[in-house]
Amino acid sequence: MNDDELWAAIDAQRLRTADLLGELTPREWGRPSLCEGWSVRDVAAHLTLQQMGLGSAVHSALRHPGSLNHVIHASARDRAALAPEEIVAEIRAMVGSRRHNVGVTPYETLIDIVVHGQDIAVPTGRALEVPPTVAATAASRVWGDRNSRKAKVFRALPHDGLRLAATDTDWTVSDGPEVRGPVLALLLLITGRPVVLPQLEGEGAGVLAERLRLARAKR
Repeated sequence: MNDDELWAAIDAQRLRTADLLGELTPREWGRPSLCEGWSVRDVAAHLTLQQMGLGSAVHSALRHPGSLNHVIHASARDRAALAPEEIVAEIRAMVGSRRHNVGVTPYETLIDIVVHGQDIAVPTGRALEVPPTVAATAASRVWGDRNSRKAKVFRALPHDGLRLAATDTDWTVSDGPEVRGPVLALLLLITGRPVVLPQLEGEGAGVLAERLRLARAKR
């Protein structure tokens, strides 16, 4: 995916997400999202923060000292004070711009809008379209960065030693017992969203489910 295609995909997901948010009731804005400890409103507000420069990033870190996850969540909660229609308008206003947060690339911007769009859509019972090629691009980036020193903003699920294979596009990674499913579900899996387990099949899906069961039993 070249730069033009990448930004076109980001813009399309921003518009789809803004349209979905525009349909939500006040009660749905307050529902828990797929991000533990984040409401739908928090996640939507976070999506208005995809164009922070160095000055804004430093200000947020100083205002909310702590871990990266703490800074991100606290900054989102600050923005969540905006009215829902203002949040939606700010997401729409980014369409057509190629600015992105300092310290990341447009690929991280794509991952952010795709994954967080699902964090909003799934718990509100809505379908939010993501073309398989777009989900695959995001999944490849997440997979490629899995062993990097970058701070992780999600809790990884125990999928090591499992082969992940998409059923709706040409995307396969790793080796071992196979986990099969739509590439969007696999993207959510490798970004720590266990809600997708019912969409997965194959020997590896059973292995993964058992690993998660044992992990929960140890808590």
